[in-house]
Amino acid sequence: MISPNKIKNEEFYIKLNQVLSSKKVSFFQLRLKNESHKKKIYIGKKIKKICKKHNVKFLINDDPMVARKLNADGCHLGQKDMNILNAKKILKNKIIGVTCHNSINLARKAIEDGANYLAFGAFYSSKTKKTKYKASLKILSLAKKLTNIPLVAIGGIKNTNYKKLLLNKANFLAISGYIWNNKKLNPKEAINKII
Repeated sequence: MISPNKIKNEEFYIKLNQVLSSKKVSFFQLRLKNESHKKKIYIGKKIKKICKKHNVKFLINDDPMVARKLNADGCHLGQKDMNILNAKKILKNKIIGVTCHNSINLARKAIEDGANYLAFGAFYSSKTKKTKYKASLKILSLAKKLTNIPLVAIGGIKNTNYKKLLLNKANFLAISGYIWNNKKLNPKEAINKII
C-alpha cells in the first residue's frame, strides 16, 4: 500500500492504524513528493511505529537517505531516482524495489543489479499519479519467466480489477487512491473489499 500524496492531519494516523489492523497489508510505502526532508522524517517516524505495531514492512519512496535515517525496512526507486547500486551502499541489505514501468529491459537491469522486487504499471488509469506508461497483463508473465523475485502491480487498482492482476502472477498490489481518496468508502471499508 502507498500513502496519499499529502498527509494533512493527525486523522491520517488513526485511519492508517485501522487499515493496517485488517492484516491485508504486507508493505507500506511513504510517498510524499512535495515535502521537505525534515517533514518526511517527522511523518515517517509516526508511520514507522504504526507499521511496526502491525508487523508491516515500511518503505520510503525515492529517497535512500530518508530510508536510512528512519531505519526503514527499505526503499522504492523510480527510474529517475538514485541507481540501485548506490542505494545498496547506503541501505546495505535492506529491501530495494525498482519501478520497471512496462519494460522487460528495465526489469532485466533491475534483476542484474540485485533488486528485491520489481514494480510494473500503470495497469489501469489512476488519479494518484500521471500515468506515462501503460502496462499490459502480459508483462507480468514475461517477468515471471525471468525471475522469481516478487512482482508488484501499480496503477488504478481497486476492488473491481485487482483479482485479474493476482491471477496474472502479481505477488503484491500497490494501492493508494482507492484507499485514501475513495468518495464512497472510508479507508477501512475500502481495504475490507479487497480479499
